[in-house]
Amino acid sequence: MFLDDFHTVRDGRICITAEQASHFAKSVAGDYNPIHNSDARRFCVPGDLLFALVLEHYGLSQHMSFYFRSMVGDDVPLVFQESSEGAIVVADESGKRYLEVERSGETTHDSAVVEAFTRRYVSFSGKNFPHYLKPLMEAEGVMFNPQRPLVIYDSMGFSLERLDVTDPGLELTNSSLTVNGKRGDTLLEFRMTAAGVPIGHGSKKLVVSGLRPYDAASMDEIVDEFYRLKAAYEATA
Repeated sequence: MFLDDFHTVRDGRICITAEQASHFAKSVAGDYNPIHNSDARRFCVPGDLLFALVLEHYGLSQHMSFYFRSMVGDDVPLVFQESSEGAIVVADESGKRYLEVERSGETTHDSAVVEAFTRRYVSFSGKNFPHYLKPLMEAEGVMFNPQRPLVIYDSMGFSLERLDVTDPGLELTNSSLTVNGKRGDTLLEFRMTAAGVPIGHGSKKLVVSGLRPYDAASMDEIVDEFYRLKAAYEATA
């Protein structure tokens, strides 16, 4: 399974080290958010890795909604639980919830289909910054704190007409940023295709905290640092 390098199983619990999480963020998602660096003071596991593990364990359903409740730290033993109604909860041993999943419709466990969908979505999702967020923040005249850029994965969901596609396409169809004081809600809407034909749609919501007036020079420095980290990682990969 392609996620084997990004988690371990101990005593029936899923554990993700900071190194495994950081490797996933960069190598699979193309995500260089510093909060996913293994040595980050406020390190957290990428939400997309939890998303990917749910699909690997429970399959890909036609209609799925993911609600991210809290951030997972380094090497936290996680319990994946399924209710009789098919809902899925990812929690720690104390019961703290990190992810809740609702699903309906048919489900496929075809590994080729599940992996292809996972890789395609995660690759899209990893482009939050600078690809999608920078132009939105610039248009609204706001930006996050350059010293503590905090972008939180709130939720995502999708609906699919088919579950047999091994080479899916995914494209952004609409994006928006709603500013409310120092908080911004970002909505990214996307369409999924097979050989260019639409087969589904979905959306992702992000919360940007600590908003302040947009500063072009500061933003340019952040973007430059993103591409510096990307080049440094690719040079050693």
